[in-house]
Amino acid sequence: MKIKIFGKSGCAKCETTKNKMNHFIKKWEIKDKVDLSFHDMDTIDGMAEGAFNDVLEIPTTILEFQNQIVARWDGEVPHSERLKDILKK
Repeated sequence: MKIKIFGKSGCAKCETTKNKMNHFIKKWEIKDKVDLSFHDMDTIDGMAEGAFNDVLEIPTTILEFQNQIVARWDGEVPHSERLKDILKK
């Protein structure tokens, strides 16, 4: 499972999203099953990756499994129950 978070430094929703993801990865002991990455949209690399993933709002969180998007949240913090359904499989 790949988790991509797109955001900016100093963005409260972006920090909440990163903290929430790290919390659940640790809580559910799935660190070895998850590749978590943060893409800073204030950098050229972050903007390029964001353009490739059609990111128009921050934070945007994309969950991929076997190169297929299984969930996406644009401009909001992911919902805990939906995360649980996806990540605990």
